[in-house]
Amino acid sequence: MSYNKSETQKLMEKSVEVLQKEFAGLRTGRASVNLLDPVVVDLYGSKMPINQVGTVTVPEPRMLAVQVWDGSAVKSVEKAIRDSGLGLNPMPDGNTIRIPLPDLNEERRKELTKIAGKYAETARISVRNARRDAMDSLKKSEKDGDISEDDYKRLSDEVQKLTDDHVGKIDKMLADKEKDIMTV
Repeated sequence: MSYNKSETQKLMEKSVEVLQKEFAGLRTGRASVNLLDPVVVDLYGSKMPINQVGTVTVPEPRMLAVQVWDGSAVKSVEKAIRDSGLGLNPMPDGNTIRIPLPDLNEERRKELTKIAGKYAETARISVRNARRDAMDSLKKSEKDGDISEDDYKRLSDEVQKLTDDHVGKIDKMLADKEKDIMTV
């Protein structure tokens, strides 16, 4: 396998996109249908995103509702929401699960910034893994004589710049999200 800049860039962009989705699921003060995006329901022997087992709506500013399509899945969806680490307490009501959003106190805000930090670190690791893979293929190409030492140096600098750019994006997204969470 040889180094492919666009492939490496795609992998790094994907890490940033995933982080954006995860951040959308971290609530700031108002209910958002994206809040439940990270929730995965264990159903019929496989793991499914919550939006594939029901419809998420925002009936009130501080309330979410999940209309579960299959009545037998209500318990699984409730458990998935409770175990998601989002600090939510779902209340089943027939095929609908109501999820009141508690006020964000100082402690909860700090907890959410820690979660945001974990998401960002996962994204950084993903970007660094893409960098490592690109560097490995460059080393192999140089060793096999496919590229010169000068090309290796130039391309490895290119990979490092890509990495720095994407890690910078991640750090900025984290700073913005933390500011958003801590704003009362």
